[in-house]
Amino acid sequence: MAEMTVELVAVEQRLWSGSATLVSAQTTEGEIGIMPGHEPVLGQLIEGGTVSITPVDGERIVAAVHGGFLSVTATTVTILAESADMAKDIDVEAAKAVLAENSGDLEAIAVAKGQLRAVERA
Repeated sequence: MAEMTVELVAVEQRLWSGSATLVSAQTTEGEIGIMPGHEPVLGQLIEGGTVSITPVDGERIVAAVHGGFLSVTATTVTILAESADMAKDIDVEAAKAVLAENSGDLEAIAVAKGQLRAVERA
């Protein structure tokens, strides 16, 4: 089975690194799926988007990402996010509270929407 090396990194920490067979991410050009041997590409991640990784061994990993870039070569995918949260670590009630407040903080609202999307996809 073909595989590629994947790294999911946020400004403050590396969230995941390993071998995978598929990566899916929301970019400004639309959702993109990456498999081993993909043509090189550089994409900009959307604000409040999600990334899904299908590891070689284990369950699918889903993360909420807020901004950043996706870099792809034939053997590697590097996701460099401004901020990211693993779906399993997201406080759903806190994200819903941010949306309910309607404070006008567009960045906080985008992050909360991305977190809820990640939980739904997990």
